[in-house]
Formats: sequence, C-alpha cells, structure tokens
Amino acid sequence: MKFVSAIWKLLVGIKDALVLLLLLLFFGALYAVLRSSPEPAGSGVLAMKLSRPVMEQPAGARLSELAGGSATREYRLRDMIAALDAARTDGSVKAVALELDGFSAGGQTGAADLAEAVARVRKSGKPVVAYATGYSDAGYLVAAAASEIWLNPLGAVVVTGPGGSNLYYKGLLDKLGVTANIYRVGTYKSAVEPYTRSDMSPEARANYQALTGALLETWRERVQQLRPNANVDLFLGNMNGAVQAAGGDIAQAALRAGLVDKVADRRAYEQRLEQLGGKSDRGDGFASIKLESYIRDKVKPNSSGTIGVVTIAGMIVDGKSPQGTAGGDSIAESIEAALRNDDLKALVVRVDSPGGSVTASERIRQALLAAKEKKMPIVVSMGNVAASGGYWVSTPADFIYAEPSTITGSIGVFGVLPSFQGTLQKLGVGADGVKSTPLSGEPDLLRGPSPEVSQLIQTGVESTYRRFLGIVGQSRRKSPAEIDRIAQGRVWDGGSARQIGLVDGFGGMEEAIAKAGELAKLDEDNRGVRDLERPRSLTESLIATLAGAEDEDASQDAFAGLRGDAETIVARALTDARMILSGPTIQVRCLECPGLPARNDAPRSGLLERIAAWLS
Repeated sequence: MKFVSAIWKLLVGIKDALVLLLLLLFFGALYAVLRSSPEPAGSGVLAMKLSRPVMEQPAGARLSELAGGSATREYRLRDMIAALDAARTDGSVKAVALELDGFSAGGQTGAADLAEAVARVRKSGKPVVAYATGYSDAGYLVAAAASEIWLNPLGAVVVTGPGGSNLYYKGLLDKLGVTANIYRVGTYKSAVEPYTRSDMSPEARANYQALTGALLETWRERVQQLRPNANVDLFLGNMNGAVQAAGGDIAQAALRAGLVDKVADRRAYEQRLEQLGGKSDRGDGFASIKLESYIRDKVKPNSSGTIGVVTIAGMIVDGKSPQGTAGGDSIAESIEAALRNDDLKALVVRVDSPGGSVTASERIRQALLAAKEKKMPIVVSMGNVAASGGYWVSTPADFIYAEPSTITGSIGVFGVLPSFQGTLQKLGVGADGVKSTPLSGEPDLLRGPSPEVSQLIQTGVESTYRRFLGIVGQSRRKSPAEIDRIAQGRVWDGGSARQIGLVDGFGGMEEAIAKAGELAKLDEDNRGVRDLERPRSLTESLIATLAGAEDEDASQDAFAGLRGDAETIVARALTDARMILSGPTIQVRCLECPGLPARNDAPRSGLLERIAAWLS
C-alpha cells in the first residue's frame, strides 16, 4: 500500500505541476495580449536606446532562460534600418536620438549597415544626436554618422581595433589526459589549433594579421568619410599621448581630437532633445517616440511580395531550430514551401553564419538548387560573416554581394574526436574488450580510436573537402585546383574576397534586392519583399513577449566594452569546447572568425522546453 500511495502522490504532483504551468502560460498570454496592444507612436524624438544586441536575426528566448531570469532580447538589424528610413520622411519624427552604451551589432558589417541608415537620416536634414558614456569601435562607427556626438564628462571613446587573444587548451588537455584526435584539411584551418597547440601557428597568425589589418582599414576609412575632421589615427596610435596632452581628461581628449562635439551630462543631452522635439505631454522631459512602438507602426511585414528573403543566421545545425540558429530542416522547409507559391519570382539569401554541420549546409543548398531548377534567380547578401558552411550555402547564387568588412572564405573541413585513455591511466582505470570486426566498438573513446576508424574519418574529411572545392569551383566558374589555392581554410575580408573572385560585388540588402528584381525582369513597382521564415509558435511568441520587458540600463562605465569583450571570449570558448568535443562530427565551420556573438548555439532540450513544445 505504501508503494501505491507513493505512486499516487507522484502522479498528483505531476498533475499539479502541469496545472500550474498551464496557469502560468494562460496569464502570460493574457499579459502578452495586453502588453502588445497598439500604442500610438506619437511625435517628437525617435529614441533609439540600443542597449540590446542588434543582430541579423534575433535569437528566440528559451523558457528555461526566462524562468532563470537570463533571457536577453535582441533587435533585428533590418527593423532598425527600416525604422530609420521611415523616419527620414515622417513629419512626426523631429529628430533621432541614439544611445549607444553597450551597443553590439554582431560584427563590423552590421554596425556599418546601421551607420549607413543613420547617415541617410542626417542627409535628409533631420538632426541625429548620439550619446554614450563609452563608445566602442562599433558604437563609434554608428555615432560617426550622426550630426551631433555627445559624450559624458566621465566617459571615453575607446577604439581598440579588431584583434585580441584566444584560449588554447593543449596544456589543460594534457593535464587531464584527454587526447583531441584531429582530422582536417587546410593549412589555415586553425579551428582545431586550440586543442593541439598552446599558441597560434605561424600560418594562422599571418592569416589573421592580414584579416584584422584589412578590417581596421575599412573601419578607419568609413569613419573618416562620415566625420572628416575626426583625428581617429591619433586615438588608434597613441591614445595615452592624446589624453596626457589634454591634462589627463579622457573626455576632453576626445573633444580636442574632434571625435565628439559636446562633453556634457545626461541632463544637458535631454535638454537638447527637448529643443529638437519639444516637451512631452507630461511636461517632464522631451517628447519621445518609443522605438518598439515606431517599428510596430511603420515596419509592416509583407506576405505577398515577389522577392523572398531567406535568412541564414547563426550556427548551421542539423534538424529544426528556433530563429537565431540556422536549422537545416527549418530553413530548407521554408524555402520548399515558398517554391510552391507561383507568385514568388526571385530569392535573396542573407547569410550571417560561420557555418557548422556539413549535412545541414548541404540540406539548405539542395533547397536553393530546387529554386534554380525552377529558373528562379538567387542573389546572396553576406552580412558580418559568411564563412565555411556559410559560404557552402552561398554557392547556388547567381550573384554574391558582400561588404568590405564581411568575413568569408574558410573553405576547409575538420573533425575533432576526444578520447580519454590518458585520463583513465591517471585514475588507474583500465579498459579492455573484444572485436568481431576492425570497426567494432569504434570510435573507442576509452582506449582511443583505432587506426582503421581514424583513416575512415580522415577519408571522410578529405572527401568532403574535395566536394567543397567542386561546389565552389562550379559556382565561381573555376577549377577545383584554382579554388584550392585560395581555400585551405583561409579566412578573407570582403575586399580581398572580391579580388580573388569569391564574391561578385560590394553591397548590402538593398543592392541584393535590386539585383534579384533585375535578374527576374521585374518592374521596380513589382519588387515587393517578404521574409521566408518559419512563423513563431504561440509559446515562442509568449516567451519573446515575456522576455521583452523594459530595456535594462547599460553599464555607465566608460570601459565597460572592454570587460564585455573578455566575457565574450570566455563564453565563446566554453560553447565551442562543448560543441566540438561532444562527438565525432565533420564540420564546415569557421570557429576562429572574429566578431561573432557569444551565443550558445549548441542544441539544448530541457524539461521546460519539451513541455512548452508539446503544449504549442
């Protein structure tokens, strides 16, 4: 009877937990409906407080993250650009205010695209005022496009340029007795170096020195174009000297160098916005237009456009995945569903991905090839990163656009298989067994993979690399040998990639859409655009709404961006270590590409996520 009673109590407990979860979802949905009720944007200053990351495709928050209070919402880059373009001709928008503390765009290209939109607003004659306590490289690139740059008296412009240190685990793995069995092709495929070395190889150093130098020059040239009188070279080369010349006042040094227009506190900044946009109805500050309300009013999705936009953002993984991670099946099924619509005439593929699974990359490529079989033009627009698997999925394109600061290439293949024979030896534990064939029990993670299975995996890597070369060669109208000379895992900036023929031209989404319309022979008034994305489920929409409470205030420390970079390095290292050492997989992935967000793209499926998926 005690056993039956215990089982009954367990079942009652499970029932109560499910009822509680359903109640939480019900009241959460009610809150979401009330919170999402249309709120008029009004008139005044469009207040763009960019303390959230601005990404190509925002990642969906998870229920477990929401419950733990760690969910972070992201802005969509295209929404920000569309809002700024709408503000140019909107009489209710008197000025635009950019608050850039904590600004992050996932890479230099994203920041440059946003800066271009800001510059268009300024060119229209409307004031754009930027304010921050600390300007990072990306934040200052956006601010340089504004008509006025304000800096807090306790603030600083800290431009560091691309580059920095990565973690190398060879010494740690040796101490733990873990062997990282490496299978790769490509002289420059340095993704595996952290597991085989304690420092950077000469080949990788030469590659990344050239890459970071090109990115810095692209950043510098664009800032000089936007703000000709700014002495950015002084701060890049000798910031300490500039500060000492200003009597040790960092903010005044930025003012004297022409990097900012005004050094003043927030109160003076808000008074300036009051002058530009008038007082609020409450009379307690400037009249502001909330960014989310403005996006909801002005940025309307189009479900009937003739040009479909496919977004491939984040890690490319097998199966289905939420937005922000490129699930091979999710993206391919969206493309295949769109192809059944006869109204669709062309595709624009926006790629912002370092790659990932080779099978998922091929799944997406095959879906795009099905579009080509229907004589549908395909134009690729590369964002911050379109490398390795991100380039693999770009190969069906009739035309590839990139920006000078795009990171691409990394045409190489690798696999990592951990084994623990050294760990067992340190612990005094033995492992033994029998085989019926040379591959029985392989890969053996306890005693190390056998020569037979290692040869098999290496053969698979080499075969995949040859296929990669063939795919790129066919796309670029070059022989595999010609592609091999510029491949070998080497990473290129967009400018170099154009010179060697990996991309066709410079441009962003606007140019890609125009090119797709031109190739499809569509009149300019018949080039409507629609996103081909899997719609959010009810649960995903609810979680997104609950995670999207008011923006948290970004840190007011002028050097907070430097701390954030360190956190990003550690977060990426932990994520990459967990994914690569999780098992034998052949990957077309650019782990070493700089400027990637510190997302944990590894598949997760906790109890809360499973229950939520079942309910939705």
